[in-house]
Amino acid sequence: MDDDPSPSTRAPDTPTRTLTVEILDTNHSLDAPSLAWLTDAANRVCASLPNTGEIRVSVVDDRRMREAHNRYSALDSTTDVLTFDLAHDQPADTSKVLDADLFVCADEAQRQAQTRNHDTKHELLLYIVHGVLHCLGYDDHTEEDYQAMHAREDQLLNAAGFDALFEGNTRENTP
Repeated sequence: MDDDPSPSTRAPDTPTRTLTVEILDTNHSLDAPSLAWLTDAANRVCASLPNTGEIRVSVVDDRRMREAHNRYSALDSTTDVLTFDLAHDQPADTSKVLDADLFVCADEAQRQAQTRNHDTKHELLLYIVHGVLHCLGYDDHTEEDYQAMHAREDQLLNAAGFDALFEGNTRENTP
């Protein structure tokens, strides 16, 4: 007997597909409880998006981020997040099935968390949300786009029960 009810008998609010986030921390930048918290938090935030798919996150250090930033962006520096949108051939809207790899830099998160007066795991959550939004067509090259993207980050974080992590920052006062 099939345990999965047919679509016609499934409760209307039962999701059939979800957007899942998997996090790999091979450098052991986070302790086990922080990694579990980050995985749960990222999945909670992404659950509020109408999109489905998979996001794979690698927590890396400055050295690995610098190498990747140089290789993929020709910039010889570290950065907070690199987004690899493997579903880039789909329209960036609510129907897009996400398939992405993100690199998030634990060392940069630690530096920024001290500046913003919150925990490193919260900063890493912000980087994950930022990367997901890039996959959904958000950009931050102009001041207007920058503000819209970060407002959406804070909106998603608030909807999932977290404090806004970026509100009030502009390019001028962001390290």
